[in-house]
Amino acid sequence: MKTHGELLAGAVGELAGVSGTTIGQWARWGYIRASRSTGDPHVYAFEDAVEALMVKALLDRGVSRPMVRRAVAHLGDYGDWPLSEARLATAEGGRRPKIVLREDDGAYALTPRGWQRMVAPPPLEDVRLRLRRAG
Repeated sequence: MKTHGELLAGAVGELAGVSGTTIGQWARWGYIRASRSTGDPHVYAFEDAVEALMVKALLDRGVSRPMVRRAVAHLGDYGDWPLSEARLATAEGGRRPKIVLREDDGAYALTPRGWQRMVAPPPLEDVRLRLRRAG
């Protein structure tokens, strides 16, 4: 897939509302990737920045970091930018919110065993991105 732009970690962090160091950590931990370069410095595409925004949105909702990593691993069919390609939502339940994948045939909660279809899904809050203008 074609990528757009070339951004360093600091710029991606500014877009996502985190530090450039955090972006580098997210790339090392597998939450996002630097699709424009593999060497130092890492160079990110706009699409990678959108993935970072999705990671931030999930973490802001209280989803655990291991669950974000698990979601990325289990969304392999969605291409290079799975968090922004999949129709994701969150659902309250237990100690932390769950990540839910919306498909045409139903809702699937992410569990330690992978995606499990929800028979009676609770209210779901879609994960949508809004880019904000700097004031």
